[in-house]
Amino acid sequence: MNRERIHTDGAPAAVGPYSQGISAGDFVYTAGQLGLDPVTGKFVSEDEVQAQTRRALQNVKAVLEAAGTGLENVVKTTVFLTDMDNFKLMNEVYAEFFSEPYPARSAVAVRQLPLGGLVEIEAVAVKS
Repeated sequence: MNRERIHTDGAPAAVGPYSQGISAGDFVYTAGQLGLDPVTGKFVSEDEVQAQTRRALQNVKAVLEAAGTGLENVVKTTVFLTDMDNFKLMNEVYAEFFSEPYPARSAVAVRQLPLGGLVEIEAVAVKS
């Protein structure tokens, strides 16, 4: 199976030895995206989960579009939150990006995220 690295300036550069996304077979897998501005490399907000969620999903969208697909083709997401009390706020923003049929999703609380983020989101999409 061929694997192709996906890279875009529309999402933050990787902060470690990984790719923003990988295309393999009929699927595109994104790396977890934080709420980082791709230009400044800084969080769009240090303490607002809604702003970080919106930017994280914009970053996911940019990686998917660089691979020739989009949010409408997402079949699975995973959301990592440092505080499950932020679930409702994250969910409100998340609903702005997806429509029926919604992708399958897991949401888990984690102790800490890279760079001190509040939310991280990864996705699997079918190629269009």
